[in-house]
Amino acid sequence: SARLRRFSEKLACPNEHPLAVDDLEPRAFSFNAPFGACEECHGLGTKLEVDPELLIPDPTKSLREGAVSVWSHGHMSDYYLRVLEALGAEVGFSVDTPFGELASDVQSIILDGQASKVHVTYKNRHGRERSYWANFEGALGYVKRRHEESESETGRERLEGFMRQIPCGSCGGSRLKPEILSVTLTATGRGELNIAELCALSIRETAEFLEHLEMNYRERQIGERVLKEIAERLRFLLDVGLDYLSLNRAAGSLSGGEAQRIRLATQIGAGLVGVLYVLDEPSIGLHQRDNHRLIETLVRLRDLGNTLIVVEHDEDTIRVADWVVDIGPGAGEHGGEVIVSGPVEELFASKESITGRYLTGAERIPTPEQRRPFNPERTLVVRDAYENNLQHIDVTFPLGLLVAITGVSGSGKSTLVNDILHTSLARTIQRARAIPGRHQRIDGVDQLDKVIHVDQSPIGRTPRSNPATYTGVFDHVRKLFAATPEANMRGYLPGRFSFNVKGGRCEACKGDGTIKIEMNFLPDVYVPCEVCAGARYNRETLEVHYKGRTIAEVLDMPISEAAEFFEAIPAINRHLKTLMDVGLGYIRLGQSAPTLSGGEAQRVKLATELQRRSTGRTLYVLDEPTTGLHFEDTRKLLIVLQRLVDTGNTVLVIEHNLDVIKSADWIIDLGPEGGSGGGLLIAE
Repeated sequence: SARLRRFSEKLACPNEHPLAVDDLEPRAFSFNAPFGACEECHGLGTKLEVDPELLIPDPTKSLREGAVSVWSHGHMSDYYLRVLEALGAEVGFSVDTPFGELASDVQSIILDGQASKVHVTYKNRHGRERSYWANFEGALGYVKRRHEESESETGRERLEGFMRQIPCGSCGGSRLKPEILSVTLTATGRGELNIAELCALSIRETAEFLEHLEMNYRERQIGERVLKEIAERLRFLLDVGLDYLSLNRAAGSLSGGEAQRIRLATQIGAGLVGVLYVLDEPSIGLHQRDNHRLIETLVRLRDLGNTLIVVEHDEDTIRVADWVVDIGPGAGEHGGEVIVSGPVEELFASKESITGRYLTGAERIPTPEQRRPFNPERTLVVRDAYENNLQHIDVTFPLGLLVAITGVSGSGKSTLVNDILHTSLARTIQRARAIPGRHQRIDGVDQLDKVIHVDQSPIGRTPRSNPATYTGVFDHVRKLFAATPEANMRGYLPGRFSFNVKGGRCEACKGDGTIKIEMNFLPDVYVPCEVCAGARYNRETLEVHYKGRTIAEVLDMPISEAAEFFEAIPAINRHLKTLMDVGLGYIRLGQSAPTLSGGEAQRVKLATELQRRSTGRTLYVLDEPTTGLHFEDTRKLLIVLQRLVDTGNTVLVIEHNLDVIKSADWIIDLGPEGGSGGGLLIAE
């Protein structure tokens, strides 16, 4: 028999179902607008969920020993131990049994809680017996409730250490409402995609999909201008070598070079004329293959009638420049002069310019005459890595060698090394809380006792932090000043010569040497303290001298001068010699951390590692350590890395720099392309 079917001209169900959608507008497809954002995660795509593995980092511990880390410290630890003892008597388990050996149903009760109350009996400090009935919500419920109720930012951050981001259960991480995700585009031979699926493709795949859209005459008339604009913008991103990125990539996960190239693509799209652009190392993180595309983009921007000032160490970029300004000749106090200002030919002809000597080949980083041998018995093997674009690969990392991880941008290098290898080792060896990328297992972890990520982040964010305090040499300097006759006569201890505590420091600036002036809507400004004139110490402390110098004058010495000054003190000289070995003899001993470049901060960290007694069982991970480094700085960095390996350690370097790659003992190459075209092991 014929069925009666009802249809609606509106975007609504004509039957009893309450589904109805307003007329579709551009804002409906934005996760930043309430019209389109998923109602459960409010457009974030993720939710914070308590992770049992973070709550129980060490299952070999018993409940009494603090297996549940959130209850192992503070005033609540005694309370919850009493509750768990009462629960154990009721359910049948001991708080002295390792958590991992408890029955699964007992573990579930401890984590998830139980509906019925627990009767707790205990003796107070006066020996009197007390009892009460307690709700038991479980460790997961406790963290979740405290996180929701906490009004303290610090408290919430502490609790978030037991939680991790998981995709939203409602939208699956797409951030949008289901009705918005039901709107799709169809491309010939490529199927249907909604806006979330389209944005998850690489930029190259997105451009190809939109080229093959299936549209009738009316749809083409409506969408032609919009598609042309989208295609133009995608082409600009392709031109600056970002074809492997997806449109939904979080801005915070972009490297500095990637973010800068996106802004560059935006400027080309704007088509402005007569603008001065300043770019600080736009080639950061760019593979040599893609360099010419970036340079072509810069040239096109110049040809539009703009001026580009590019701070760069990349050889190809320097060679195509119309005008080169070379600052030097050295770094720090040994620099600051204009060596060359003119066409690039003048740079080549200059005998004073270190840059020119490297470009002409007069100086070069030598290729090692011998490589360290591969020992098949000393390896780390990552099995079945499949996070992001990695395609279920097994990768062998030899230990005791300088290993370079290479491949085009977006091939999966950082995912393999940072997200999987480093995070997993830090979790296993150092009980770190971060969740590693997806893989089956890592073999050979027992051959390591430490994993260290040496990045270019600052060694401190305030003027108090400096190379002397970071490396530990300042402790020896303070002890030396405290041992002088003048200090002994006055009863001064080493603490008197610290600018971090009361006593010897200038109280006007609290030992900073500067006063911070808050500028509200502008960055804070630091001005020298008027009382101590930047010396950090009070008058009495500065009356103590060692070999005619005060503690403030010692902190103001360049490291090269300080090494000579303390030549007779082995404990101090050893630290300073290491800093000089990594090429930092020009920086001042007490130079504030925020004034150090990323490369300088990284070398301070490496110098600190060189000073430690080596076990030969440490893995150092460096992600593009040559970022911001001159050819000469790269040479010095390689000397440091080789020294770390000479003591039996392993150094793992993600790098595009050809000088670093040629200096490696072992190379692991991923590719062949970026994004979905990468993730394979090409060579090792």
